[in-house]
Amino acid sequence: MDDDLGTTYDGPRPARRVVSLVPSLTEALVSVDRAAVVGATDWCIRPTDLETTRVRGTKNPDLAAVRALEPDVVVANKEENRELDVRRLRDSGVRVWVTDIETVPGAVASMERLLDGIGWQRPDWLARARELWCGPLPAVSRRVVVPIWRDPWMVVGPATFTSDLCRRLGWQTLPGAGEAQGRYPTLDVEQIDALGADAVLLPDEPYEFTAADGPEALRSPCELVDGRLLTWYGPSLLDARTSVERRGA
Repeated sequence: MDDDLGTTYDGPRPARRVVSLVPSLTEALVSVDRAAVVGATDWCIRPTDLETTRVRGTKNPDLAAVRALEPDVVVANKEENRELDVRRLRDSGVRVWVTDIETVPGAVASMERLLDGIGWQRPDWLARARELWCGPLPAVSRRVVVPIWRDPWMVVGPATFTSDLCRRLGWQTLPGAGEAQGRYPTLDVEQIDALGADAVLLPDEPYEFTAADGPEALRSPCELVDGRLLTWYGPSLLDARTSVERRGA
């Protein structure tokens, strides 16, 4: 079976030794077979009690440490991981499965493809996520801005997982298609306020916005949110539907 970018996986099925370079996918894989996840990045913080070999970060993985684990497959993501690291692993004979995710239905389908490809069972939460997230779009009930960084301020733009997740909650992210420069446009605080959003949602990752770091710079109404529920795909999708959706009620 092929990964999201068309590379064929020719390893053992089921895969018995997996290294994950993507926090969301680490949480998803551990929910199916914890013992088989033999390596993960320092940023793979869910589940909180995960004990596995750490291989540094998503952008700077320790490739020697990854190879030393002798994985059947390394799981990566087109956006979160560097193509250079994927190529170096493959050039040294390590199989790498690359995901490519821009929407919530795309994330569900990608995880189904991954699990089927490496010969693992699909967990019950994945079927539930498909039921909750892959239906028709609701009407827009609020307009939001989602910053992901400060100094410079960067916000979620179109064609991103977070933008699609918000839209499936009935929230339109600003700036919209045609207004944004790239998937994560850089704006100053005056431009953010000028968008006229109902709320600026300040997540605690990748930049850790807090009550004292973020709201004071903006005139727009601000709300602190759990970044995992806006940016992670995996079991967190079930929490996002209940916890985050309640915020807009």
